[in-house]
Amino acid sequence: MNSPSDSANLKSAIRNLKSAAGAVILAHNYQVPDIYDVADFIGDSLELARQARTVRSRLIVFCGVRFMAETAKLVNPETRVVLAAPDAGCQMADMVTAEALRARKSELGDVTTVAYVNTPAEVKAESDICCTSANAVRVVKSLPADQRILFVPDRHLAAYVAREAGRPLLDSRLPIPDSRLSPAGIIPWEGFCYVHASFRAADVERARKEHPDAFVVVHPECPLEAIDAADAAASTSGMVRLAREHGAIVLGTEAGMCDRVRRDLPQVRCWPLRRSALCRNMKLTRLEDVQAALEGAMPEIDVSAEAAGRARRALDRMMEVPGR
Repeated sequence: MNSPSDSANLKSAIRNLKSAAGAVILAHNYQVPDIYDVADFIGDSLELARQARTVRSRLIVFCGVRFMAETAKLVNPETRVVLAAPDAGCQMADMVTAEALRARKSELGDVTTVAYVNTPAEVKAESDICCTSANAVRVVKSLPADQRILFVPDRHLAAYVAREAGRPLLDSRLPIPDSRLSPAGIIPWEGFCYVHASFRAADVERARKEHPDAFVVVHPECPLEAIDAADAAASTSGMVRLAREHGAIVLGTEAGMCDRVRRDLPQVRCWPLRRSALCRNMKLTRLEDVQAALEGAMPEIDVSAEAAGRARRALDRMMEVPGR
């Protein structure tokens, strides 16, 4: 950990390098506060994708995980994109591959594939439309009700979306390729986020006892039992909006999200549902990594032209769905 003076010097150097390089720094909400301080924009996956799409700088330095940097490259192919921490992956994104998805689609026959943005570019390329936790319900509602939907890769988000969109949740093992014999609904992939999947109703009940005046909101990647016990489910951007409405809030997501709330809304009392709920990959990015990325020491994000074109279409379809 850097001393305060070292951090201040690094931040000053980063700002100078950023100006010289004509760069923009995008950071996910789960980054550490030091990264917030040098970022030009902080947000959730949907906000960052929209921001990346409009960037007119020569370089995007992304502080997050690989699939997010790939998404930035897909929506802004003419801009160089560098992931500040090249080893920052996502375990859930790795739970689905393009090869496995192609095989599953072949088994199911007539199916529409909705890919959570927490997927590799090659998986997005095999999908019909993408979604984020902020717009997943709207995306599914935008599809005809008589369609069968294969939702990859998060099974918990699939269950939440199915309920909120009024679509049946089907057996993930459904083998029937004949759409005449299989009802419309959502077929989940069996992936999960190890941070959010660990939350239970008991965590919410404990939080209510410890903070009886607090509003409890959890991420839709959580199991339904945690969602049902909470006051609301929301993406991280939604959590910030809810925090503005409540003087005290408990967040059932990556524990560092409270750092974001405290930064923007210092008057709000904020507690993580569980202090140990940390994403290892999101915490890999250091100020030194951002500096190195601006100095050209990190490899650029590259997506094959064949995959990029099809993945971009799935992302563009998502962007066209109305709503914030």
